[in-house]
Amino acid sequence: MNVSYDWLKELVNVPVSPEELADKVSRTGIEIDGVKHPDAGLKKIVVGKVLTSKPHPNSDHLKLCEVDVGEADPRQIVCGAPNVAAGQTVIVALPGARIADNVKIKKGKMRGEESLGMICALQEIGFNENVVPKSYLNGIYVFNEPLKPGSDALAALGMHDAILDFEITPNRADALGMRGVAWEVGATYAEKPHFVEKPLTEGTKPIADYLSAEVKDAQDAPSYQLRVIDHVKVKESPLWLQRRLWNAGVRPINNIVDITNLIMLTYGQPLHAFDYAKLGSKHIEVRRAKNGEPLTTLDGREHELDDRDIVITNGQVPVALAGVMGGLNSEISETTTTVVVEAASFNPVNVRKTALKYNLRSEASSRFEKGINLADINHALDAAVAWMVELGGGQSAKGTLSPTAVEAKDVVVDISLDHINHVLGTDLQEDQVTGIFRQLGFGVTVADGLFSVAVPPRRWDIHIKADLVEEVARIYGFDNLPSTLPTTTMTIGEYTPKQKRIRRTRHLLEGLGLTQAITYGLTTAKAAEQFKLQPGKPTQVDSPMTTDHAVLRMNMVTGLLDVIKYNQARKETNVAIYEQGRIFTKTGDQVRPTEIEYLGGALTGQVTTKTWNQDARPVDFFYVKGIVTHLLEDYSLTEPVRFAATQAVAELHPGQAADIFVGDTRIGFLGRLHPAFEHDNHLPETFVFQLDLDALFVAPKQEKIAQPAPKFPAVTRDIALQVAETVTNAQVMAVFRQHGGAYLKQVKLFDVYAGEHIAEGQKSLAYTLTYRRDDQTLTEDEVTQAFDRVKSALASDLAAEIR
Repeated sequence: MNVSYDWLKELVNVPVSPEELADKVSRTGIEIDGVKHPDAGLKKIVVGKVLTSKPHPNSDHLKLCEVDVGEADPRQIVCGAPNVAAGQTVIVALPGARIADNVKIKKGKMRGEESLGMICALQEIGFNENVVPKSYLNGIYVFNEPLKPGSDALAALGMHDAILDFEITPNRADALGMRGVAWEVGATYAEKPHFVEKPLTEGTKPIADYLSAEVKDAQDAPSYQLRVIDHVKVKESPLWLQRRLWNAGVRPINNIVDITNLIMLTYGQPLHAFDYAKLGSKHIEVRRAKNGEPLTTLDGREHELDDRDIVITNGQVPVALAGVMGGLNSEISETTTTVVVEAASFNPVNVRKTALKYNLRSEASSRFEKGINLADINHALDAAVAWMVELGGGQSAKGTLSPTAVEAKDVVVDISLDHINHVLGTDLQEDQVTGIFRQLGFGVTVADGLFSVAVPPRRWDIHIKADLVEEVARIYGFDNLPSTLPTTTMTIGEYTPKQKRIRRTRHLLEGLGLTQAITYGLTTAKAAEQFKLQPGKPTQVDSPMTTDHAVLRMNMVTGLLDVIKYNQARKETNVAIYEQGRIFTKTGDQVRPTEIEYLGGALTGQVTTKTWNQDARPVDFFYVKGIVTHLLEDYSLTEPVRFAATQAVAELHPGQAADIFVGDTRIGFLGRLHPAFEHDNHLPETFVFQLDLDALFVAPKQEKIAQPAPKFPAVTRDIALQVAETVTNAQVMAVFRQHGGAYLKQVKLFDVYAGEHIAEGQKSLAYTLTYRRDDQTLTEDEVTQAFDRVKSALASDLAAEIR
């Protein structure tokens, strides 16, 4: 809520600057997001009087204006506004002035004619378009009262004020009115607000001669009050009222509508005004809408209502959505002469649901949702009618129509001094606590350390002792509360083994150059069925907000592919990302899905870009396999990890995909996306992997044992063998592990060749074998014997020809 500092000072004594006030109030419970000075950066902007206005000789849309700006001679100013005319009092920026966006105004010529300044629209001096009166949206602003030429235009427009941005939480809706803010600020500085009530003089004609009213269900409108004003003249509001509204972020409309907004800003009580003649009857009925019943609201939008909506009707058709927005069919206009003013309390749940359903969030609905001061409903209504009588020249009918009403009572809460001090850890005295309650405007009596606190209806958020303790803490000052350590025994928290493993996995992947992504757990039905590691049924969302978020995910890959598409659309072509999260799957008659920890990754583009000393290196299958291998090695699995070519995953390239096994358990897959899948989904060449972390968590592990660096030298042997193309490196490595002997420490593939000098259907693989003993130096015979056993096993098991 935008709070005017000048208006606030009219309601309560404020002994500090706006910035100090913002800091103090923020520390007592209501955050102030900032302080805005509308005149910041503006200068040399004055009031001007247009003496003459004639067409520019060299333009069909510009005008030459003689403008009195309080100097000895008028200034000639060229103006292009369509509404400029002689006799107007306007805003003038003189040469050397600074207007919005730090634009400097200079002397100049326009189409050959001298222009010594600028006649300004409100937007040009920093007003938001949302608060500019509609009649001045496309032209200059014209003051509707006489002002002295040359006087400060910024002062006339209220721009020397300071605007405090109060961030009102739902529990403090009492501060959605200036009076509530005044009570809050007064409590903070021990100042009592001073409100001036607007007296209402009623006419002699009873309201019953104009109108009757009925509320079908008192739960929909517990309090419903109406007044009638006759013989009003609808016109532009006086400047002081316009200032109040636009400094609060509200657009001025006309004097009647502006008064309802003024009262809402003052009391926090929304009002609505109906054109009596447009109602079409002398009866108002509050009821539920009928299913399919139409209503066009003030914003011009047509709505088809249902029986959850509360409507105001003329006895037959709706004329307003209760608590949300009025209907276009009863709008106040320049022809209005008799006005019906409504002040009420509506069911907050229905108001909230109606506003959300039709996307009609308004200042009124926001207040009705959070609550209003029931004690001020009639006070606000009477004040509004009094202003309408004064500014509209009308006459109030005698009396108020009140088909439903509530009695607003103080809430009495008992609390002891010992309880307050125990909760806050303070040593406050009885007179201190009594003073705090009185600062807040609460009635209080005290006897033997027990306070009986009467909380007025304007603070409907307070009901129990804990609420009073909070109020004492706020006003006493949170920063004044003592700091004490707990006296109970403390349990030192630590990560579970599963949490540690997950964090370790994240650190490893980030060390390998991948960036963590977090995607939606909801996806489409089609995407949920893709990249599945295990069979299962999807889990549907009962009421999805969109079809793109209708099913719980069953894989981690599709969400990452959405991230890649998002980056590709923004010219980010080198992407390496991973996500650790849960998938959801059901089997049989499960109602609640099983949640399984998964890890997914997706890489596209280049691993390294081209520079002066290296070529670009694109992501490929073996690069991704290396990442997965490095990650799995860190798990210290007892059973060996193996990769087996697969065509089981339809979304992967049939020649560049592999299942990942730990022993005989399939725990994941990796590979390139199928080219057809890439084309259909507008993806570049992309490689993905997916692992079942829960399966890895329960897989047998071997304990890591630190060993000293070897003291004895290693011996290497190179071997090249020719095998069938169907023989895999994994098969060869298995032979090495099985027959290499106790001293074989490492095997490394360093060359693969097929082509000239190699028989068709054959390939050549070359390995380096490293042997080492930890207790002594190996002899040549030991290495030769071990190497010969490997060669024999390769020949017998794989039909390999040693080259």
